[in-house]
Amino acid sequence: MRIVLSLLVLTFSLVANSVNAQSTLYFNFTGYTPTGLAGEGAQLKRFDGLVVRDGKVAATGAAETLAQLFAGKDLKRVDLQGKTVLPGIIDAHGHMLGLGENLMQVDLREATSEQDAVARVVAFAETESGDWIIGRGWNQENWQVRNFPTTASLDEFLSDRPVWLTRVDGHAGWANSKALELAGISADTVSPEGGEIIRDESGEPTGVLIDNAMALVEQQLPQKDENYHRRALTAAFDHLVSEGITGVHDAGVDATNLAVYQELAAEQAMPVRVYAMLSAMEPALPELLAAGPITTADDRLTVRSVKIYTDGALGSRGAALIEPYHDDPNNRGLLVTQPGAIEDLFELIIPHGFQINIHAIGDRANRIALDKFASAFDTVGGRNLRHRIEHAQVVHPDDLERFAELNIIASMQPTHATSDKNMAEDRLGKARMRGAYAWQTFLQQGTIVAAGSDFPVELSNPFFGVHAAVTRQDRSNQPEGGWYAHEAMTLEQALRAFTLDAAYASNQEELLGSLEPGKWADFIVLDQDPFAVDSAKLWRADVLATYVAGEAVYQQSSQ
Repeated sequence: MRIVLSLLVLTFSLVANSVNAQSTLYFNFTGYTPTGLAGEGAQLKRFDGLVVRDGKVAATGAAETLAQLFAGKDLKRVDLQGKTVLPGIIDAHGHMLGLGENLMQVDLREATSEQDAVARVVAFAETESGDWIIGRGWNQENWQVRNFPTTASLDEFLSDRPVWLTRVDGHAGWANSKALELAGISADTVSPEGGEIIRDESGEPTGVLIDNAMALVEQQLPQKDENYHRRALTAAFDHLVSEGITGVHDAGVDATNLAVYQELAAEQAMPVRVYAMLSAMEPALPELLAAGPITTADDRLTVRSVKIYTDGALGSRGAALIEPYHDDPNNRGLLVTQPGAIEDLFELIIPHGFQINIHAIGDRANRIALDKFASAFDTVGGRNLRHRIEHAQVVHPDDLERFAELNIIASMQPTHATSDKNMAEDRLGKARMRGAYAWQTFLQQGTIVAAGSDFPVELSNPFFGVHAAVTRQDRSNQPEGGWYAHEAMTLEQALRAFTLDAAYASNQEELLGSLEPGKWADFIVLDQDPFAVDSAKLWRADVLATYVAGEAVYQQSSQ
């Protein structure tokens, strides 16, 4: 794709409608926006002037020309002091409630060992007065001894209060003995379908529960009322706008969460646009579908999709594989939802006109998802609903082209590759890496790739994702040359995946995702020009200001 200097993007109707209304001209910056359809029509346009009116883009182009055209029309001018302007970032797969909870709980992401994780939990417990101690973020693959943790290390310091710590991917949990006792888990407890209670050589639970087994403890956690949801979502909003994120596709929303979103939208208290995926595990799903899609007048809240889980995650060996795990020959992973139940959900959801976004990480899970889409299209239809596979992380080479054949969007998270590089080959073996984290392969065959972070599994900073997409390296710029670098995106592709193609994945490309006349004026101001810096420094981009519908929802205090 080439950068096109847009001297002026303006229609006569926009000029006429702007005569009697105040407009704001932003000038003295370098701006970039993707335009056109993905593929041959895609372009990246450059501009140095932006006019906003009534919360929407009135014009982009040369600032001097825009100043003359809008002169005498009550024009406000804002000097952006030579910075860079991009469309607001859309994270196509995140968990808003989970992020907000993470900000309120003990964070174990940086723990370097099981003992370090325990020490962080103990320090947190000294400041937390609640009955339960809850946290998230541990990852044994980042520890020197890469074994699952145990109850014993927690019990040594915390035996009188229940402790529940979710793995970074959300597909495993670590409990102390008190939590296991409250959940009724003992050597005699049978692992539920789609889950596993990890046991030691004598058959005793070790404290780690995988996927559906996690519910045994989670059912005992304190209830989360609407006030709790509001606090968590508000914390998430504040965090995200500081990172330049103006829209999120919230991957799995229950009825309580949806009700809080609707209240916040009615109160005009949503600085971030949310495209909410209803959780397929919500008991009231049939009633929510029957009520029809939801779209607020200001496009801050949209609900017309459903999130389905197929399998678990690769790091916890819950991803469903066709062949056994390379490092665990007796394990093929877990199916969180059985194929028959998936088929039933497709038949329930599609007639209501809702998009299906199905979580699939392992190659078996992706094949099941593709098979169910193909079957549903022949029986109940819905091919035009822009269905998605969330993660599409490990795909059998024979199935890659089926994404294009079935018109399935690949909703992928670039930082998953750079986080998983230290264990993916261990789990899969080199032969199966051909269809893993295959961004460029998807793009070259015409498959839309919508980029996100899967926060709080990964950090939400979108420029960490842009950097990972372009370099296939972690933020220490390792490995040299990039990990399976042939699957890297260009910078133009990465920016588009986090903006216009993410908007396309929610059927909102006519409203969001680019700075073009008539669209909402969602944009960010950066301290550096990503197209003028070394790719190794892309992750260092600092967001100076975030605008949604032309209003500043975040500004760095130093500005």
